[in-house]
Amino acid sequence: MAQIAVIDYGGGNVGSLIAALERRGADFELTGDPARVVAARAAILPGDGAFAATMEALVARGLDRAVRLTVEAKRPFLGICVGMQVLFDSSDEYGGAAGLGILPGEVRRFSQAPRVPHMGWNDLVIERTHPFVAGVATGAWAYFLHSYRVAESEALLASCTYGDRFAAIVASENVMATQFHPEKSRAAGGRLIDNFLAIAAG
Repeated sequence: MAQIAVIDYGGGNVGSLIAALERRGADFELTGDPARVVAARAAILPGDGAFAATMEALVARGLDRAVRLTVEAKRPFLGICVGMQVLFDSSDEYGGAAGLGILPGEVRRFSQAPRVPHMGWNDLVIERTHPFVAGVATGAWAYFLHSYRVAESEALLASCTYGDRFAAIVASENVMATQFHPEKSRAAGGRLIDNFLAIAAG
C-alpha cells in the first residue's frame, strides 16, 4: 500500500502533481478505490473544474465517504484548488451545491475582483505559523486559476487579495488545503509539497 493516495475521481488535472511527487521520490499511488484511499497513511485531493461536478463525481464513486474517514482518522490530508473548496459547507457556483462540510464556510464568486477568473501569479500573506507553511514567507508567489473563493475561514493560514481578500491556504488539525496549485507555484509551492510529504511521513 502506498503511503499517499492521490484521489482519482475522474476529473482534475493531476499530471503536474504526479510529476512533482515523482521528482521527490514520494511513495504514492493514483487511485479511485475508496478502500485504498482509507488504507493510505495520507491523501491528496487534487482539483480542477466545477464544485458541483467534483462533488457529484466523489459521491458517485464513494470517495466522499473515503475523504471523511481519512480526515476522521487524523491522517494528513491535502486539498488543492477545487479539492480545497469542496472541503467547505457549500458553494454558490452554478446555482449552488453542498460540499463535504469538513471545514465551516462558504465558497462564493469574487465580488470585487477586477476580472474573473483570477488567473496568474499573486502574493501570499502568511497569517499564522503551521508546519505546512514552514519556510514560506509573506510575499511568496503562488499560481491561481479560480472564479470562486472562501472569503473568511477560522482555518485561515495564508490570505491573498485580488479585489477581495480570500483564503489562499487553510489548515485545521490534519487537514491542509490550498486555493492555488502548489505543483505549479515554483519555489513556494515546492516547499509546501515538501512540507506535506514530511508531515505525511510522520
